[in-house]
Amino acid sequence: MAHGQWAVELRSVEKKYGRGAGEVAALRDLSLSFDRGSFTAVMGPSGAGKSTFLHCAAGLDRPTSGSVWLAGTDLATLDEAQLTMLRRERVGFIFQAYNLLGSLTVAENITLPLLLAGVAAEPGWLDQVARRVGLSDRLQHRPAQLSGGQQQRVAIARALITKPEVIFADEPTGALDSRTGRQVLSLLREIVDRDGNTVVMVTHDPVAASFAQRVVFLADGAFAEEMAAPTADRVAARMTRLEEW
Repeated sequence: MAHGQWAVELRSVEKKYGRGAGEVAALRDLSLSFDRGSFTAVMGPSGAGKSTFLHCAAGLDRPTSGSVWLAGTDLATLDEAQLTMLRRERVGFIFQAYNLLGSLTVAENITLPLLLAGVAAEPGWLDQVARRVGLSDRLQHRPAQLSGGQQQRVAIARALITKPEVIFADEPTGALDSRTGRQVLSLLREIVDRDGNTVVMVTHDPVAASFAQRVVFLADGAFAEEMAAPTADRVAARMTRLEEW
C-alpha cells in the first residue's frame, strides 16, 4: 500500500534511552498504521511505551531507528524547522491538561495555531468549528469562566482549526468526571464519523477506549494485539491479561 493512504504509519520503530548497561528500549520494532478517517485507541500497561509511541508518531521525538510517515511524509527527511511546521499545520494535539492560555478568549485560544503559523482563518471556519464543539456562545469567554468539559472542547476546537491530517489525544478525559468525559469522547467519535478526521488516542481507560473503532494494545514497547469494535468489558479483560503477562 502506498504511504499516502495512511494518516500515520510507523515502520519497525525502535526508541532507546540511555547508553550501555543503562539502555532502555521504550519501543521495540513497532510497526503500526492508522487509516485516514479512523479513531484508534492505544492502550497498554504502565511502561508499555504509550507515551513514547505518541511522541514518535506525532513528530515530537525522533525514533532511534525505523521510520514514521505522517500523511505520506517521512519525518526523518525533515529538519527541526520543517518538523515544527508540520506539527503546527498538519497535526492536532489534545492533552489531559487543556493547555489553554488564561489571558486569551476562547476564540483566540482556538485560532492560536493559525496565528503561530501566520495564517488567517478562513471566513466562517472558526464559527463552524465552534458550532461543531458546542461553544458558539462562549467565544468571548476566558478559560477560567468555563467548566473542565468546556475547556477540553476548546482544546478539541484548537486541534481542528488547522484541518490537520491527524489529531493525537493523550488521556483527553483524564481530568474530567465520567459523564463529562463521555460527552468529550462522543464528540471525538463524531468528528471521525461525520467529518472524516483521524484521531489516535492514548488512554488507560477501557470506557474511553470503547468509543474508538479499534484498540491497539502495546506491551513492553512492542505490538501485542488489536481489537475491532471494542466494548469496555472486553477491553478491561484484555488489559488484565496483558498486565499479568
